[in-house]
Amino acid sequence: MIEFRCVSKTYPGDATALREVTLNIARGELVYLAGPSGAGKSTLLKMIAAMERPTSGSVLVNEQDIGRMKNAGLPFLRRNLGLIFQQQRLLTDRSILANTMLPLLVTGASKAEAELRARAALDKVGLEGRALAKPLELSGGEQQRVAIARAIVNRPQIILADEPTANLDRASADKVLDALRAFHAVGVTCLIATHDELVLYDAARQGKARVIRLDHGSVVGDAA
Repeated sequence: MIEFRCVSKTYPGDATALREVTLNIARGELVYLAGPSGAGKSTLLKMIAAMERPTSGSVLVNEQDIGRMKNAGLPFLRRNLGLIFQQQRLLTDRSILANTMLPLLVTGASKAEAELRARAALDKVGLEGRALAKPLELSGGEQQRVAIARAIVNRPQIILADEPTANLDRASADKVLDALRAFHAVGVTCLIATHDELVLYDAARQGKARVIRLDHGSVVGDAA
């Protein structure tokens, strides 16, 4: 489903983010990308979403070469991706229901359909009862769960989560991870970038995930 073929990424000034990365991720896998800040985790996720292009090598998603994809094809690619970042970029002057509806409205869904699906997505992350609250009325963990609801409202094939538990207390982090694991359980491919060793320990203990470790842009470990 996702394939990296000897992918490198170098930024101006010779800063190398990825070094000859080769890996395959199958449909329905739960994968943790581990490593310290600057290891290349975020760049790898951005490559899958075509937010970054490789300097050399190829990135394929559903057998499509992302590096050769024209800009006109990007909306269709991203419609199948759920993107979750540390900065949720929620619109603070709108309700969390309105925030969750937005990806559907911009792709042409009716307001009635968008509201129905947004409420269902919020219910899946345990927030349907707070649908009319605004983001600043929620805790950090709740805001991150809104970001997850917004990411899955389009029913994506793949979820890309970049440090989704950063700056959260343990209880909030566990709720965020439980929500992501629930989507994986119904067949969604999930990639979660983290430097939180407690998250990785829990993943190893459960034995249901693959951990790919990066350091200075290179894959230094890959274990199921």
